[in-house]
Amino acid sequence: MQLIELLNRIPTLDIHGDNTREVSELVFDSRKVTENSLYIAVRGTVADGHSYIASSIEKGATTIVCEELPEHLEENITYVKVKDSSKTLGHLASNFYGNPSQKLKLIGVTGTNGKTSVSTLLFDVFKNLGFDSALLSTVEIRIGNEIIPATHTTPDVITINQILAKAVDAGCEFAFMEVSSHGISQNRIEGLHFKIAGFTNLTHDHLDYHKTFDEYLKTKKRFFDELQDTAIAITNVDDKNGNVMLQNTKATKRSYALKTMADYHGKALEIDFNGMLLNFNGKEFWTTLTGKFNVYNLLLVFGIASELGFEQSEILQAISILKRVSGRFETFKSDGGIFFIVDYAHTPDALENILDSINDIRTKNERLITVFGCGGDRDHSKRPEMGNIATKKSTLAIITSDNPRTEDPAIIIKEIEAGVEPQNFSKYTSIPDRKEAIKMAIKFAEPKDIVLVAGKGHENYQEINGVKHHFDDKEVINELWKLMSK
Repeated sequence: MQLIELLNRIPTLDIHGDNTREVSELVFDSRKVTENSLYIAVRGTVADGHSYIASSIEKGATTIVCEELPEHLEENITYVKVKDSSKTLGHLASNFYGNPSQKLKLIGVTGTNGKTSVSTLLFDVFKNLGFDSALLSTVEIRIGNEIIPATHTTPDVITINQILAKAVDAGCEFAFMEVSSHGISQNRIEGLHFKIAGFTNLTHDHLDYHKTFDEYLKTKKRFFDELQDTAIAITNVDDKNGNVMLQNTKATKRSYALKTMADYHGKALEIDFNGMLLNFNGKEFWTTLTGKFNVYNLLLVFGIASELGFEQSEILQAISILKRVSGRFETFKSDGGIFFIVDYAHTPDALENILDSINDIRTKNERLITVFGCGGDRDHSKRPEMGNIATKKSTLAIITSDNPRTEDPAIIIKEIEAGVEPQNFSKYTSIPDRKEAIKMAIKFAEPKDIVLVAGKGHENYQEINGVKHHFDDKEVINELWKLMSK
């Protein structure tokens, strides 16, 4: 593609050199530069891409996009000066791949909890409705039946446009995407055209990155503030921040709720471990998904599909045959009658939601044993809060490692223990080795008891000192149960 085409509708401050030059590839990592590629110098949190302009030219880059021009301008190189390289990158990527987000109905889902579930459930609902779609989630990226491993909640904007362009070529009409606060903050969704933006909830998370809750809220809100007037914004108005998201948006405003008046209103009529009988906008249906948080997730799915023009009875029929999302309230019962639940809950709100859902369902004759931990190199302030929640709402809490990363697991556990109230001291123990912690839970459990293993869900690794070791909670539970029941 010629540079002049690539720069279509992108504001520039200065251009030195040939603007009709052919560009073979877009690159913002100097290590990936190839012959005739365009290198864009982005200022990152760790490194400044401007420091790698010279090495990029040596490797074959013939076009440089930057905020500051080098002192010495090389001959036969085109330099494009822009105000903000990070934001420009998104628009360049959109143009380079033929603006695929405009050719699809792109739906973005943001919030602290539920992003993966809602995005995946939407993908599955639309498959049940007869449509091939694209999915960009934490767990996986899918284009129709093709599965691509996911590495980030929100991939970089070049990768996003590559995936969306591939989805367009595959004949997809819809794309469902998790939109993380990191992705918004780092301009990874810049230049994308969203048809619908959905908001789940906002609770304590990622303060290691955003520093304050207010900053975290403002980052999420920016997603809605920047929507075009052709888009639709649908938010959970039971959450106190739901209406905040809509304050400055140009998009059409829609709402969903269980407790208050809303465009899409839901009610749980029956909930047990096998599923739920629900009523959405006056229509009853059964689903094998369970837990109050899933009522909200399904209600948002229902609202989004309705806004896309589908008949509500048709949507509910497609919802009623859904299967549970991997690692989200995933349940199985052992031969010995112990009920196991594996869930990704790794924030205070998510852990409280899952424990409340279990406690709402159980008869209280069964004991609830919770195995959980907190990730290393992440928000420290949520650790004591999770310790308090787990010990308050469980019969026994076993505090263990999650992904300690570069931190000492013993220190993480001490910070979790700091939140345990004195009356609950007898209700917990700590075992740093996660496998041993799960083993302890199984040993302690009796028939009909419930064992919740929280924090990792779909993840199949344990990250320790920069190395990812294979570890899958479901595999470990099955392996230990077989060994211990012999």
